[in-house]
Amino acid sequence: MPLIWCAISGHGYGHAAQVIPVLNALSTLVPGMTAILRTTVPASFFRDRLTIPWDLQPVQQDVGCIQQGPLAIDVNETWAAHHRFHDTWDERLAHEVTAMQQASPALILADTPYLAIEAGSRAQIPTVALANLTWDLVLKEYGQASNAAQQQLMQRIRDSYAKASIALRMAPAPEIDVFSNIFNIGPIASPASPERDRLASVLALAPTERTVLVGFGGIPLTSLPLEQIQPLHPYRFLFDGPVPPQYSRIHSTQTLPFPFQTLLASVDVILTKPGYGTIVEAVARQQPVVYVRRYNFADEPPLVDYLHRYGRGAELSLSDFTRGRWEQALSQALAAPLPSTPPPPAGETDAAQVMARYCRTDG
Repeated sequence: MPLIWCAISGHGYGHAAQVIPVLNALSTLVPGMTAILRTTVPASFFRDRLTIPWDLQPVQQDVGCIQQGPLAIDVNETWAAHHRFHDTWDERLAHEVTAMQQASPALILADTPYLAIEAGSRAQIPTVALANLTWDLVLKEYGQASNAAQQQLMQRIRDSYAKASIALRMAPAPEIDVFSNIFNIGPIASPASPERDRLASVLALAPTERTVLVGFGGIPLTSLPLEQIQPLHPYRFLFDGPVPPQYSRIHSTQTLPFPFQTLLASVDVILTKPGYGTIVEAVARQQPVVYVRRYNFADEPPLVDYLHRYGRGAELSLSDFTRGRWEQALSQALAAPLPSTPPPPAGETDAAQVMARYCRTDG
């Protein structure tokens, strides 16, 4: 049975959410396929989503960014963590090469750890990068041209990425120039089926009430301006965190009988940062989005552009977000007209067709 080695960044859940529909699509082209998931993303994220047999190996694949909540990057600690990661680079690389050689996969898929790409190259196994960003682009936002150590580290990352057999650049994404062989594909997401009527019943919504999911991805938001948003009518807010009982219009998603993906597909408005999976899924379902920008993350500009071109969105400043001044942006997003241009077709089938060329059904 063909085995796919999947190295997945553990920085949030967005990279894992991209890999799942690609592997599911690939399994229709490569019968009997199995996967090793090399990632620190918890196994619970893949259950009931990934349709092929898989084994999770919780080994760190990259650093990503060190964050203080979902909206703030700790720049100094991010650089320090990357330097610590590279202090043991040779040992990490040798460990990955040995593990790959023992597993003998048909293909290495990396979204988007450069460690796996270099290891796969050294193990002489085809490597496919699945990317809407690369970590050198992310670090470039925080680097100093005069800092030789930073520049050297980014070049080492680029050198590793350059060893990929092929890169699949999924829309929307910034310009990526590090790969020598790149193939552009459409957006990748797997929206859940909505359950709006059941959600309305569980919350006992009045006909005029609107639901707002406050969801900022895999890095948890630890607090909300509860006092300020409680009086906002006609909204009910769903928040992935504890909510004291006196806030009758704010509900913890932990108390609701729905997976997060179902809530994402079922609410009237999504309040979030511009993260890949949330934006692409919202556009696919034409759900209004209120977003809070970070202004220093590489994939944010193309995601915001994509939302306004093909979806419905309104920006909420960080200051207004923290102060609970949400009403104007919520009204603006709900009133936004449906776009006349449909989004590009989904890219997971194209990705699977490229990857299938490297797989062998006789092994």
